[in-house]
Amino acid sequence: MGTRIVPFIGYENAGAAIDWLERAFGFVEHAEERYEEAGVVTHAELDLDGATVFVSTPDGYVSPRRLRETSELARRSYDNPWVIDGLFVEVDDVEAHSARAIAAGATIIRSLDEAHGLRRYTAEDPEGHRWMFGQRLEASE
Repeated sequence: MGTRIVPFIGYENAGAAIDWLERAFGFVEHAEERYEEAGVVTHAELDLDGATVFVSTPDGYVSPRRLRETSELARRSYDNPWVIDGLFVEVDDVEAHSARAIAAGATIIRSLDEAHGLRRYTAEDPEGHRWMFGQRLEASE
């Protein structure tokens, strides 16, 4: 098995985030890998076409959205359409993926465009994490 990177993402309410990530971005939770303490998700694993993301609600965690509401420095660092401490996910059909995210109420930071050999878009989840989804463009011959 080659190298594999599995990101950990904190959420103030990981349970609600999991539901939203499934609906908007197509993730599937591995229910047998969900752990809770007093109704708080302490670890869960989500899959999207073989790629894995771990999510949880760490004690005292504050989301990017809340940080931006309370900190001018944090707000300024997100005052652009780029992914800041976020994720890039390569998908097979970025048009359909974008439509699904929009239908689920994702905040679209950057609409579908083409750059760097990708057709891509950037969205923000309800807690302010930024996700860029892209599909490789066919190389012209």
